[in-house]
Amino acid sequence: MSEIHRLFYAYLDDMKLITILLPYSYHSGESAHFSILQEGKEAISLPIKYIFGLNNFKKYECELTGPLEFGVTYEIQDEHGNKTDLQIGAVIRSSEFDRQFYYEGNDLGALYTKEKTDFTVWAPSASKVKLNLIAPEEDTPAAIEMERGAKGIWKATVNTDLEGFRYSYLVCVNLQWTEAVDPYAHAVTVNGEMGVVVDLEKTRKPMPVLTSFESPVDAIIYEAHIRDFTIHPNSGVKAKGKYLGLAEEYSSDQSGLSTGLSYLKELGITHLELLPFNDFHGVDELKEGAEYNWGYNPLHYNAPDGSYSSDPTDPYTRITELRTMIDAVQKQGIRVIMDCVYNHVYDRESSHFEKIVPGYYFRHDDNGMPSNGTGVGNDIASERLMARKFIVDSIVFWMKEYNINGFRFDLMGILDVETMNAVRIAADKVDKSAIILGEGWDLNTPLAPGKKANLRNSGKLPRIAQFNDWFRDSVKGSTFNLYDRGYALGSGQKSEDLRQIIAGSVGFGQGKEGLFSSPEHSVNYVESHDNHTLWDKICHIDHEETEETKQKRHLLATSIVMLSQGIPFIHSGQEFFRTKQGVENSYRSPDDINQLNWDLRAMHWKSVEYIKGLILIRKAHGAFRLRDKASLQKHLSFIDTGGSSVMYSLNNVKAIGPWSNILVLFHHIDRSADIKLPKGVWNLLCDGKQADISPIADPIEGTLNTEPLSTYILVQE
Repeated sequence: MSEIHRLFYAYLDDMKLITILLPYSYHSGESAHFSILQEGKEAISLPIKYIFGLNNFKKYECELTGPLEFGVTYEIQDEHGNKTDLQIGAVIRSSEFDRQFYYEGNDLGALYTKEKTDFTVWAPSASKVKLNLIAPEEDTPAAIEMERGAKGIWKATVNTDLEGFRYSYLVCVNLQWTEAVDPYAHAVTVNGEMGVVVDLEKTRKPMPVLTSFESPVDAIIYEAHIRDFTIHPNSGVKAKGKYLGLAEEYSSDQSGLSTGLSYLKELGITHLELLPFNDFHGVDELKEGAEYNWGYNPLHYNAPDGSYSSDPTDPYTRITELRTMIDAVQKQGIRVIMDCVYNHVYDRESSHFEKIVPGYYFRHDDNGMPSNGTGVGNDIASERLMARKFIVDSIVFWMKEYNINGFRFDLMGILDVETMNAVRIAADKVDKSAIILGEGWDLNTPLAPGKKANLRNSGKLPRIAQFNDWFRDSVKGSTFNLYDRGYALGSGQKSEDLRQIIAGSVGFGQGKEGLFSSPEHSVNYVESHDNHTLWDKICHIDHEETEETKQKRHLLATSIVMLSQGIPFIHSGQEFFRTKQGVENSYRSPDDINQLNWDLRAMHWKSVEYIKGLILIRKAHGAFRLRDKASLQKHLSFIDTGGSSVMYSLNNVKAIGPWSNILVLFHHIDRSADIKLPKGVWNLLCDGKQADISPIADPIEGTLNTEPLSTYILVQE
């Protein structure tokens, strides 16, 4: 693209403000007056309101006395008779612009039928837009002029069958032409270089009917990466690392133990949360296995990624294989949560959002510079109406088209409260049981504190759950201090914190403050794909302890996740002591670091059976899944153990499960203890080694003799 030479610069920065910059090298930056020109019309004088001296320019702020028509090229003329084009500047981020050009239609993108395809793109600041079409098996593009309509919409209809045609948009903004892929594209070519017109109807299949799901606390979420989950040599899966690999049933390792999807079914989880599988940057789809990435570099939000496909060169293959994977998971009674990254794009300047509507979709600071709360160089401005619309439209698309059952919002604290609530409302119209959860970290982005969708504002997000860092750090210790110990790693100072997080982090007890108003908001976890695995932290901090002691600490931490009020979340392999060989941030580490090692599943089968038992117990009784603070206050109480061990009871709960009273003890001391029990005879369901819904030992009365570093569950019928 040719460079545009300008003697000076002019920007429309508000609906009534034109900013003009004259270099000091040009007439010493001086001009006594300016006028605005439009072809075929008389020049209009621009009153100068303010003049500022900058380092390299003299800045003039001029008042615009009448409205301008967007999509039309204007020129600014100075007193010397020279002209420059009026560029669309900061006006693009004004609330007035947002209101004027908000488009409510549901026809954005390429709408295909065999007879015609309608193309619609929102580009209000563009002066021209062309549709770039390339027929299958050809390389020569055909450019079709698009017609501008109301609200900054550009349209073109092609009255022929375009199935398989590649397409892009050529957009002219501020005299500069750029080529962009349709943000609403449902299919893309290899490595996402162009959009593709596809007939989605051909790829659809009947969706499985899932059993009813009423509350987020009924979920047991298992996080996995599609490639990691099956790529190990002993996974027993044929299509290793692919959509179809996760879809394979009845896979097993060399010893005959279940792996893959069959393993998940046996484990008893309810929701499989998958790291991003929309099209992302970081893996060359033409070089199988040469690169690895978690997927948090989004390119195209509404098209599946090709690296998990058996044939990334065929746009249909990734669509049909993703559908097959989701269908297979759901047929096992497991819902699918999609990890989504609407807080940033891979690269702002090369993103299709920026190419089509420069400056609109991303936040800028008071100096006009792009903000960087995400740490990757850009923050999506979700509070802008068309950015919000895109996010909501995208969520609805995945729910309706792929039957996605929930969404995990990466860095949700970058997004705004209103957008997240709009997502919840839109999702409810498709499926009220859909889970929405997110990372509500408080990040440095230019959004008012009260508008951020973060932990501090959880009360403004009534049906959206958030990852509970208080829970995480109380149980295992600080994620960002490898040597910090939480309760499971031996810190007696965390006992009161443990009581609070067990009770859903709602502020349990008089004068106690919590993070949430309901346990349905709390995602309880000690490990995820981010940071060190729990096993690696334990090995680092307690490297002199025996393997057995380390494993006991690990199982204690996971049992706290399973037996606390809220939503339990476990990282794939956590149940058999997953390691990443000490690597803290493995987002692009090779398979030998990231792969789920199925040999560990065989080696630690007793641990797996123990976690399966805890899942059974949690599912068996609603007392572990109380939905509101009032129920917690009615049924839950803590019992003094005389030390730092924490014991709680769930009383009078026969109406919601098989047992009337339940005792749970977390004993985090590396020695045995005698714990006095409440009156009566108790049946033991869990002792830190075994867990089942049927008693695992003779009834106990009076005193419980504990093993070191163990969890106990006792019940009365």
